[in-house]
Amino acid sequence: MSIMHLYRLAKKKFARDITGEGSRLYGGRWNHAGTPCVYTAENRALTILEYSVSIDLEDVPRALSLITLEVPNDSVTSCETADLPGNWKKVPAPVHTKNFGNRLLQEKTSLLIKIPSTIIPQEFNYIINPLHALIDKVKIVAEEDFVYDVRIKD
Repeated sequence: MSIMHLYRLAKKKFARDITGEGSRLYGGRWNHAGTPCVYTAENRALTILEYSVSIDLEDVPRALSLITLEVPNDSVTSCETADLPGNWKKVPAPVHTKNFGNRLLQEKTSLLIKIPSTIIPQEFNYIINPLHALIDKVKIVAEEDFVYDVRIKD
């Protein structure tokens, strides 16, 4: 089984939570509320960029953690731009993207869904399915305090 590293930025108190509880409660671009998943990115910079576009400056918590996850990369569903709903980049996220991601998550055929970033479509986010049989192979290998640079939002 080969592995890769993925990255996530989260409130410190939720840094080690890979159950997908936050997305289960509130939903996201690729899932409806009620369906758990963990949003990650292929590199640290994309993780920070994705976080930045989804939060207002006054809501950025003081205690953030940058998490590095080690995941097996032999259970991946890769989505190309042509596979996605036509309005997949729209803000706020349309119901079509939520339906698309929900279907993939509920099928439970892959631990990871590789999907283009709406910000930089040539780079990829990875959605972890915490209900997949291989979830126990996902390991947090680093958790670092992260100080958010407010110039990103200026």
